[in-house]
Amino acid sequence: MENSKQMRTWLDDMQLDHPLVIAGPCSAETEEQVLKIAHELKDSDVNYFRAGIWKPRTRPGMFEGVGAIGLKWLKKVKEETGMKTATEVANKAHVDLALEHDVDLLWIGARSTVSPFIMQEIADALEGTDKIVLVKNPINPDLSLWLGGIERLYTANIKNLGAIHRGFSTYEKTKYRNIPEWQLAIEFQNRFPDLPLINDPSHITGKRDMIFDVSQTALDLNFDGLMIETHFDPDNAWSDAAQQVTPTVLKQIMRDLKIRKETDSEEDFTKDLSNLRAQIDVIDNQLLDILGKRMKTSDSIGALKKERNVAVLQSTRWNEILGKMILEGETRGLSEEFVLKMFKAIHQESINHQEKIING
Repeated sequence: MENSKQMRTWLDDMQLDHPLVIAGPCSAETEEQVLKIAHELKDSDVNYFRAGIWKPRTRPGMFEGVGAIGLKWLKKVKEETGMKTATEVANKAHVDLALEHDVDLLWIGARSTVSPFIMQEIADALEGTDKIVLVKNPINPDLSLWLGGIERLYTANIKNLGAIHRGFSTYEKTKYRNIPEWQLAIEFQNRFPDLPLINDPSHITGKRDMIFDVSQTALDLNFDGLMIETHFDPDNAWSDAAQQVTPTVLKQIMRDLKIRKETDSEEDFTKDLSNLRAQIDVIDNQLLDILGKRMKTSDSIGALKKERNVAVLQSTRWNEILGKMILEGETRGLSEEFVLKMFKAIHQESINHQEKIING
């Protein structure tokens, strides 16, 4: 699969003056719920009304979706509001039913993308379709696996393809439900700049009050659209209650987001510069996260030294680290002067942490 301007045709043909927006409830719950949300989103920037019909849950016994009956509700959404519809498919049976009910956009979830067997089954079932098919990143940060799933669909002569970035699972506790790993999404764009890339801030954050900030970061990084879970009564939703917003909040988010427009060469420059600066902002935040983790480890070292009555400063160890880091820095295009200044500052902060613990 090679990058091509034709990959954007389905999106360009929509001639949108704003990012693509896919919104609706995490799960279809009742016909009344689905139609109420759809009517509240009808006159907004939402291009596709989404609803989960089959919900792959981490553990059995949780709500796993209403099943095929929900597809009839989506069909009614289209009839009553004129909105196009979208849902997740995870196997051939889902595909067949979704196509039978004329769902306009299908996406493949992170748990499915992780399995080449499932992706091939879905690709075979969708072969030659003119429906839009989007592939979420796998739950683990593996770009090859993500692209491999898309390539299986591409090989099955599915022309209207795109990707959804929903973040990656981690055992660590962070402010995100799924760590965005923006650098991986940036690498995706570098390889396939014309393959539409949608951001899913709902699953990245897991918290509705973080959705705006993540959405803005995505647009700053030239994402093509957003998928945001929306419910008229989020707190009482049957699944993922904490990450859903009301239609009113969604509309306000879309009004508040800053969206760059391309009009002339000067704005092209501004756009490119803003994109590069956004990438730097992402990397800087990652640096702070890593430094924070390093200092937590220093705290643990300080506690161990206090227990054993060992001195904070270990000169031999420090000199070994410094010499190694200077050599490592050279391989990455970093000057010796910079590496020395940086690691001296890090070392001093580490000593401060350990002394605070030992003398505390």
